[in-house]
Amino acid sequence: MIRAAFIALTALLLLVAPARAQELTRAFGPEAATGLLRLRSTTDISVLGPVIEAFLARRPGLRIAYEQWGSNALYGLQSADCAAGRAGADLVISSAVHQMVDLVNEGCARPYRSALTAALPDALIWRDELWGVTREPAVMVYNRDLVAAAQVPHSRFDLLDLLRPTESPFRGRVATYDIERSGLGFLFAFADSMEATTFGGLMESFGRSGAIATCCSAEIIDGVAEGRYLVAYNVLGSYALVRARHDTRLGVIAPRDYTLVLSRAAMIPAAAGQPRAAAQFVDFLLSPQGRAALEAAGLVVRLEGEDGAALELGGAVETLQRPIALTPALLIALDAHKRALFGARWRDAFPAPPPKAP
Repeated sequence: MIRAAFIALTALLLLVAPARAQELTRAFGPEAATGLLRLRSTTDISVLGPVIEAFLARRPGLRIAYEQWGSNALYGLQSADCAAGRAGADLVISSAVHQMVDLVNEGCARPYRSALTAALPDALIWRDELWGVTREPAVMVYNRDLVAAAQVPHSRFDLLDLLRPTESPFRGRVATYDIERSGLGFLFAFADSMEATTFGGLMESFGRSGAIATCCSAEIIDGVAEGRYLVAYNVLGSYALVRARHDTRLGVIAPRDYTLVLSRAAMIPAAAGQPRAAAQFVDFLLSPQGRAALEAAGLVVRLEGEDGAALELGGAVETLQRPIALTPALLIALDAHKRALFGARWRDAFPAPPPKAP
């Protein structure tokens, strides 16, 4: 009851507050198509676009209206649509999978089962309503021109060592996601806190060394390439690897102590107007043709060494993969009390800058 009331309040606030526009939109497919699938996602249009085009190649009667959203805004919008019983998106794909698990938990999704969804491992399917459709590691990115080979951090312990000296050249030049602006950033940081004995030390070192918490994969990767940051921590590896293959300034490390692996979650909303087309797109993403398209787009990353030149495994066989499973355990990350405690700890490490004088 409390949670239902919270969703209703969220919907009301979204209706009375200024509307939050999606970041970008784009239409795919012929204008004369008789069917229209509305897809909302946190994935950059430039990244997912070729995958959508591959799906539509044999579907001349279908058109896809793509909306690119930030993860927190997308979560709020889908919560509001669900509470109002409103048909908004026909398919939602988000990297903030803890938020997607919550939407499913609140009855905001409709079930679908096929031979392809049933073949997914247990960690990548929940209640036949949520499916993991990509494979993307959380990595460290560094500037090859400015970081000497002996200083390249191959693990979290190495990163701690770089930040420890008082006169470290890495002071103020390490970046990561701002967890209060990025749902994905919060997910990675929370997963670290549950997984790593180094998490407390990293938070303390980030705070002491003036590390930067900022928004968005592209902004962080740009900062490393341009030399404003020397190292970035917990960056989404799919985006980093695509950039690194075309920019020799960038090195990408899968940490040898462990590497978090994210699968973006797909969900068909309960009120979807085109559930059949949405289900076809889910099946395509899980099919051999879809996997090939996702891999070409950088959204399926192999950690076994096949990515060779671009991905440095920091120890190859020593790298331990930690998939983020689509399970109710992720709801812990949305518990209000735990979020408040975690947020306070984060703000201790990344205090807000003082306001500028008028």
